[in-house]
Amino acid sequence: MLEINSIRNGIVIDHIKAGYGMKIFNYLKLNNVDYSVALIMNAQSKKLGRKDIIKIENKLEIDFKVLGFIDPNITINIIKDEVIENKVNLKSPEKIENIIKCKNPRCITSIERNIKQSFYLADKGIGEYRCIYCDEPYNESQIV
Repeated sequence: MLEINSIRNGIVIDHIKAGYGMKIFNYLKLNNVDYSVALIMNAQSKKLGRKDIIKIENKLEIDFKVLGFIDPNITINIIKDEVIENKVNLKSPEKIENIIKCKNPRCITSIERNIKQSFYLADKGIGEYRCIYCDEPYNESQIV
């Protein structure tokens, strides 16, 4: 049986869509830290069937917009003295900047330097984002 102890102070990123945990782990650069981190993949979940979980034994500044963009169903638990101090349920952000890159070679962001890569939420139901400059749809492989 797999056993991962509770954390004393830190963050638990829960209800991550199965397979997305590594994406978040890499985005947060958790492979380069000097504190305890647990990435649990394909854990059983009554709600999701399978899910990933990340436990971080440290305080960490996290951009909730980015995590909400990657998976809007994530729950973030802030842990203090082994008790959940705060619980945050994420959602898809209406606008994101410099998280993904427009793939349209004719887009102004491909031609001009120093222009923010900005996308808006076009369809919340399917999580579709589009470039605010050229309306090019987002492709999941484009995370900056």
